[in-house]
Amino acid sequence: MRFVDEYRDAGTARALSARIAELCEPGRAYAFMEVCGGHTHTIYKHGLEDHLPPAVSLVHGPGCPVCVIPMGRVDDAMHIARQDDVIMTSFGDMMRVPGSHGSFFDANAEGTDIRMVYSPLDSLKIARANPDRQVVFMAIGFETTTPSTALTVRRAAAEGLTNFSIFCNHITIVPALRAILDSPDVRIDGFVGPGHVSTVIGCRPYDFIPRDYGRPLVVSGFEPLDILQSIHKLLRQLRDRRCEVENQYTRVVAAEGNPVALAVIDEVLEPRPDFEWRGLGRIPWSAMRVRERYAAFDAERIFAPPGARVEDPKACQCGEVLTGVIKPWECKVFGTGCTPETPIGACMVSPEGACAAYYNFGRARHRATEPAKEMSRA
Repeated sequence: MRFVDEYRDAGTARALSARIAELCEPGRAYAFMEVCGGHTHTIYKHGLEDHLPPAVSLVHGPGCPVCVIPMGRVDDAMHIARQDDVIMTSFGDMMRVPGSHGSFFDANAEGTDIRMVYSPLDSLKIARANPDRQVVFMAIGFETTTPSTALTVRRAAAEGLTNFSIFCNHITIVPALRAILDSPDVRIDGFVGPGHVSTVIGCRPYDFIPRDYGRPLVVSGFEPLDILQSIHKLLRQLRDRRCEVENQYTRVVAAEGNPVALAVIDEVLEPRPDFEWRGLGRIPWSAMRVRERYAAFDAERIFAPPGARVEDPKACQCGEVLTGVIKPWECKVFGTGCTPETPIGACMVSPEGACAAYYNFGRARHRATEPAKEMSRA
């Protein structure tokens, strides 16, 4: 295949769907977690659940970095942004994430200077253009976006910039997967593994999942046929009584990942002893911080935010959605008090959030098909 429409061919999808149904054992139900929010978006946008037999259900995982950032970290960012002569910069999907006192957009309306950027390098341009102000980049994301942040810090150091720093909220996927597998509430038969993260870290870091937990994982691309083929591979492993890490996304992901990207991350950043995740609590060694060598570019050292822990609103069930305990539409405020225009929880903010993806693409399909699938599973 060479063109994107080939990865969306309806005839091939129907053929894969039939092969998936053939692999299902009579009387058995299967639950697979798609780890990445990009997969969740594709599943709802293209109606992939309609191509799956009733015995196969998909569980939405914590692979949306905006969705798992706790409210306390948003409040800390607000604390930094409200300091004198500070310009905060952020990716667009962070701008509407609610803290306990509103979002970045709300803070802007009150006069705080928070600007949307498309790359951390845009923040460097702002720092060069405003030498009398401190520019702080809200660094967020899994290993996919971490290399660009690390490279930006390295460039700022090489240029001798003294008015640029990062508020580091980069997180890592492997400790989160381990925390999910250790949870007594989660029943998962296998994982549709993250594609973009794996372009950086490769496939080998997932070896602990089949070795220690007896679950298969298939690293998947993001087109509809990628995901269907990954589910087929998972079912084939279960049928054959195999348990291993497979790479469906071979056109992009190498087993060893990207050594250059990993090297620059290791140079600039180091693991934190622990970090709070929305819905998962504090997970040891699950996030990154700036190394001592680059302390001059660490906003946490410079501005010393309070670091208070803030509880989610009681009506919000993002934590249960992120761990696959409930589906988005089972949240009490989904589609009523919580919408993309007026989000209560972070899962409704990012396009990769399960709630936002389902709100935009899945509501009509759910009303028509989900009761029949639930009766069949029962």
